[in-house]
Amino acid sequence: MTVVRRIARPMLAAMFIQGGLDALRHPAAKAEKAAPVVNAIAQPLGLPNDPELMVRANGAAQVAAGSLLALGRVPRLAALVLAGSLVPTTYAGHAFWTVEDPAARAQQRTHFVKNVGLLGGLLLAVVDTAGKPGLSWRARRAAKDTARATSLGRREARHAARAARREARLAASRAHDALT
Repeated sequence: MTVVRRIARPMLAAMFIQGGLDALRHPAAKAEKAAPVVNAIAQPLGLPNDPELMVRANGAAQVAAGSLLALGRVPRLAALVLAGSLVPTTYAGHAFWTVEDPAARAQQRTHFVKNVGLLGGLLLAVVDTAGKPGLSWRARRAAKDTARATSLGRREARHAARAARREARLAASRAHDALT
């Protein structure tokens, strides 16, 4: 792991760990803001329609995934989980378009844009392969290797069949010569 990754991952994860712990400890204030989003997505996704429970679950996901990202354990998956938890959090918590007071609206817009920036960092972490080939490259490579091996196998089989036919003709010719 490079020095940049070793430093940047915990820096990125710190906000989620802190926010997740706060959501676990004090879900009531966040549940009030989350209620409209939870009510809208609970039934279609088969989730319980309990805003406080959903806030706690989101907080637990952020603490777990943030810790994994900070430690460099399954960082791509951890970043994906954090990105997934950040979208509803941002939509519910920083809906600046619903705020009437200009100062409060500006503050919520700033938090919204900050979260969009965090989402961008998480998406970069999701696709960061740390210099190793990604899954799509490995899948394409495996397919190419399989096609090459199949082609080689067919070529070798044709070669072996030709050699066997030659051998059979030669043996038949010898047998014919021995009889005559």
